[in-house]
Amino acid sequence: MKHIDFRDQISRNKRKSFFLVTFIAIILVALGYAISFAFSPEYFTMIMVIAIIFSLSYTLISYYNSHKIAIASVGAKKAKKSEYPDYHRLVESLTIASGLPMPELYLMKSNQINAFASGRDPKHSVICVTEGALKKLERRELEAVLAHELGHIGNYDIRYITLVTVMVGMIAIISQIFLRSLWFGGGRNRDDKAGAIFMIIGIALAIIAPIVVMLVQASISRKREYSADATSVKFTRNPQGLIGALEKIKQDSSMNPKKVSKAVAPLFFSNPFKNAGASHPPLGERIKVLKSM
Repeated sequence: MKHIDFRDQISRNKRKSFFLVTFIAIILVALGYAISFAFSPEYFTMIMVIAIIFSLSYTLISYYNSHKIAIASVGAKKAKKSEYPDYHRLVESLTIASGLPMPELYLMKSNQINAFASGRDPKHSVICVTEGALKKLERRELEAVLAHELGHIGNYDIRYITLVTVMVGMIAIISQIFLRSLWFGGGRNRDDKAGAIFMIIGIALAIIAPIVVMLVQASISRKREYSADATSVKFTRNPQGLIGALEKIKQDSSMNPKKVSKAVAPLFFSNPFKNAGASHPPLGERIKVLKSM
């Protein structure tokens, strides 16, 4: 198999993710354009004002409190250095080697092997691991998983994914307001053929757009996992640790011991649900790519 350089892997995934986010932005513009023709100006203005207010509120809350929301949603607690010295030492060593600031460390009650990172930038970031990860992983495997999460932080995946999530939320909000407003007779006169055509287009986009952007969001999440895997190899210079962790996850039977929100699931090192899911690439594929590095 052809050798894959981790630098090429990171660059390629970043380029692809950029184009996917651009695609989401285009869908948002197309949806607004279609609605503008489907409704008379006064109704469109009202819809957009409401949508913008909700979207801005959602954006600010999500952006500045994303790490707090993620930690609270899984019921994690702060991992004190006195209680988990090895956990702290591993992350401290990795931050020194990578030049990244020390994130806040948390622990989640779960027998499953998993971890996630969140925050708006490296200076406002957190890493959370499960009790299962600390118990079941060897030192080099745990180090590789933590390096993967630091990769998300260092590559600004945490900010990127937050922004994409906000865009998805904005489209969902605008779509819902548009569809619900139809029940109140907000559309143009049906004798206006152009208005009727754009009304149909607007309805179709309002229904399809949220589904499409969610699929795009999942695709971005999958590509970011490959990129973070490559960064883990960059930090540890040893793909075997991450390969070992992924193989243990494949064999781990402690699936879904604790329910987590589907909105938070894409943040995790591996999909926390039993089903394969669209937010993460198959474990076998990740192992295959790592073995080629």
